[in-house]
Parts: sequence; C-alpha cells; structure tokens
Amino acid sequence: MAIPQTKDELIEAVSINFDKLIRIIRKVPAGRTTEKSLAGHVKDTQMSVKDLLAYLTGWNELVIKWLEKDRAGEQIDFPETGFKWNELGRLAQKFYSDYDVLTYEALLLRLQAAKETIIQQISERTDEVLYGAGWYEQWTMGRMIQFNTSSPYKNAYGRLRKWLKTVPADKSQAM
Repeated sequence: MAIPQTKDELIEAVSINFDKLIRIIRKVPAGRTTEKSLAGHVKDTQMSVKDLLAYLTGWNELVIKWLEKDRAGEQIDFPETGFKWNELGRLAQKFYSDYDVLTYEALLLRLQAAKETIIQQISERTDEVLYGAGWYEQWTMGRMIQFNTSSPYKNAYGRLRKWLKTVPADKSQAM
C-alpha cells in the first residue's frame, strides 16, 4: 500500500492495517498473551503480546492527545512530555507499565476505541489540514498520524505473524 496522501487514503490505511492486526490478534492463544517471548521495543528485551497491545494503545492515545491539543491551539510536546525522540524505548516501557493494570481483553477494547477516535478525528479534518503543511518539523499531520497508527499496526501484524509460527499446535486455542 502506498503512503497515504489524502484523508480518504489515510483512513483506508489505518482501517486496513488495524483490521489485519485484529485478525492475527484473534489467533493468539489465550494462555500466551502475557508470555514475554516477543522481541521488545528496547534492544535485548522481551515483551508479551499484551505489552505489544499496550505499546499500540499508548501511541494511539498519544496521537489523540496531539490532535486534541492541536485543535485547542495548545503546544504539543512531541513525542510526549518528558521524552525525546531518541528515548522511544523508554516510552515503550512506560506504556507497558501504564497499561499493565488492564486485562488483555480490556486493553484490546481500549485499543479499538482509540483507533475509532483517531478515524473520527481524521474524518473531521480536511486534506489541506492533514497534508497541506508541516505540522511537526517537515512532517504533515497526516504523515505523523500514519507513522504512529497504520505503520505500527503493520509492524505488529508482522511480529505476531512470525511469533505465531513458533506457537506449538496444541496451544493454539485462540482468544
């Protein structure tokens, strides 16, 4: 799929990649969602499928925060207050911790709700707002949304697809 250049293309990319992700998530064995056997977001670490959902939820909710601040005319701390772009591993660890209190099912519902809010936020903006000018440095609002939603969904899908090939057949009872 080409890099989105319009609102409609962005909505399509987010939706398609999210739907593919959800289909593969449904194949994850219920008893393995908290097993730390996926390569983590920090070098030489391991994470669980639940951690991966926390990471995606954290980024989605961060995108919503950016969009709400933008709409209110407030300054946005990219990527997040207290974090620099070269500290994304530390931010990932924060997301794992922040969402650890949620059950796997609750976290999945929260991710789905965040994705729906993002689609709504995109829908409320014009192509000009999304792609007409730089929003963060040289990146447009649409590109920043894509970088932090559609692209991570696609990456997570690939990680899970590869990981599921290592899951023994007798434990493949999906959620």
